[in-house]
Amino acid sequence: MEYLKLEDCCEILDSKRIPVTANKRRNGKYPYYGANGLQDYVDDYIFDDELVLLAEDGGNFNSKDKPIAYRVSGKCWVNNHAHVLKPKQGISVDYLCYALMYYDVSGLVNGATRQKLTQATIRKMKIPILSEIDQLRIVEIMNSIQQLKNDYRSILHKLDVLIKARFVEMFCHKGYTVLEWNDVFNTRTGKLDSNAATENGKYPFFTCSKDILYIDDFGFDQEALLLAGNNAAGKYDVKYYKGKFNAYQRTYVLTLRGNWSYQLFRYQLEDKLEYLRQQSLGGLTKYLTMKILGELSFIIPPIEKQKEFELFVQQVDKSRFDIKKSIIELEREVVYD
Repeated sequence: MEYLKLEDCCEILDSKRIPVTANKRRNGKYPYYGANGLQDYVDDYIFDDELVLLAEDGGNFNSKDKPIAYRVSGKCWVNNHAHVLKPKQGISVDYLCYALMYYDVSGLVNGATRQKLTQATIRKMKIPILSEIDQLRIVEIMNSIQQLKNDYRSILHKLDVLIKARFVEMFCHKGYTVLEWNDVFNTRTGKLDSNAATENGKYPFFTCSKDILYIDDFGFDQEALLLAGNNAAGKYDVKYYKGKFNAYQRTYVLTLRGNWSYQLFRYQLEDKLEYLRQQSLGGLTKYLTMKILGELSFIIPPIEKQKEFELFVQQVDKSRFDIKKSIIELEREVVYD
């Protein structure tokens, strides 16, 4: 199979990008894109075309299951965290996008805490050269896969709604005790930099990424909830773990003060993540403080009710795991003949 360098099959329009700082954005109707997709809507545009945006920095470079490229169409604004690519004649924009979505960039990105895929590097990236008919065939296959993934994600959303409905049914307006953060959790943080992970580490290493990394040494040996303490977009994450692990210095390690269900409090924390996003501080990187967390409160139902809810969530989580596994398998099935 023949391959073509990216610089030979598309125009790189990075020079036309214009970054807009958050405090200077004016709300409007035009999409404003960055490394991982839509960031906002603004009142002006700089592109009006069929384009592929490829993450430059802050992309999902360490994940095999999240795209690093996506397609945009029409009037839009793009900041300087995404490369702007316009396919040349004979290259379908959809084919170019699918060829780059899960491109293996290991060894191509540089940087520690915030990895970057430079323009000099992407010029050397290669994609398979196929006839326009074969490109169309690949696009049709990929569109079918994307539709299946969307269907799976719809089921995941319905399962989330099911858990929320069950929580409301079991615990809301029942007169149960309500406690504030410091009465519910013993709160610690990790001590390590986020770049302390090792490729073949023995123990889970929890950072503010949704992905779990690994490390050679452990700093904790316990049952805990792990709450991300900072995030570029304020989209925080809660994880549960029991055993030996380590943590980044901006990851909150939470131990329950009572003999309660960790799954119940994991859910209650997850239900507050949107509120935390709205309350978080910071500019380019959002972060949570103990003052913000300390204002949260939690329902403490009887332990038998907690265990009933925990069993229900475990059953739903099994279904969610199976669906997410199916999504990953769909993504890994894509090969070029």
